[in-house]
Formats: sequence, C-alpha cells, structure tokens
Amino acid sequence: MAPPIPPFTLSTAHTKVKAAQNLWNTRNPHQIAPAYTDDSIWRNRSTFLKGHSEIIGFLTKKWEREQSYRLRKELFSFTENKIAVQFWYEYRDALDAMKWKRCYGIEHWTFASDGRMEKRQMSGNDVEISDNERWFKEGVDVDQVELKDRDF
Repeated sequence: MAPPIPPFTLSTAHTKVKAAQNLWNTRNPHQIAPAYTDDSIWRNRSTFLKGHSEIIGFLTKKWEREQSYRLRKELFSFTENKIAVQFWYEYRDALDAMKWKRCYGIEHWTFASDGRMEKRQMSGNDVEISDNERWFKEGVDVDQVELKDRDF
C-alpha cells in the first residue's frame, strides 16, 4: 500500500484511504502488516501495539472475533504527512452469539516518507444492529452505499 507518498494532495489522500480500505477488507494480517513501518505504533481503542508481529497478532485475533467483516473508510482531513479518516464496519461478533454490530470510528494516521504508516490511532464505538439495519450486506459494494447524516 506504500504509494502514494507524502506530501499528500486531496487526490492522493483519497487514494491512500481507499487503498487502506481495500487492504483491510482482505482480512489478511500478513498482507496488511507491510503497509506499516517495521516499528509502527498503534493505539486501537485501549490496545497499544508496536511493530509488525504485534500488528499481525492483533489483527488475527480481531478477525477471529469479528466475522463477516466489511469496512468503509472516508477521508476526513489531511496535511502533508497525516490523514484522518471516518470509518464504519459491520461484523458478526463471535463472542456475543454472532450478533451483528457496526463500529463507528475515527482514525488518525501519520506516514513515513516512503508512504508506509508509522503511527495509527483509532477510536471506535460498537452498536448492535439487526440484519435489516445492515449497510454492507454480501454482494454490496461498500463504496456505493449512500450514507446519510441520520446514520451517524
């Protein structure tokens, strides 16, 4: 996922966000980890991580719990080497009777000069939803779902 590299423009920041979305939707920790620097630091809710091995371990456990995961990210703001995104994802919670949930969140990213992410901070809130309330059902392009103000 390295290109595009900083400094970002509106176009390259948007491209970077959608590349991250597509990468995370693979749910493959070994494919995702190289998009981050070797010493990348993360805060994911209340979990703090550093480096590829911790990222891979974290994502492996994440997707053992979060089944049928589907993610959408949208550019919120950017500077030369930082991007903020708003995101939503839906999943079935393997630790809660496979109930459907949606996470609403914000991420702040800082990039190294080679385009890999060196810092990721995530805050998110999960809400239980019914099957009828799902946005990202199988076969639906997550980027084609119309998101309205009332949905936030």
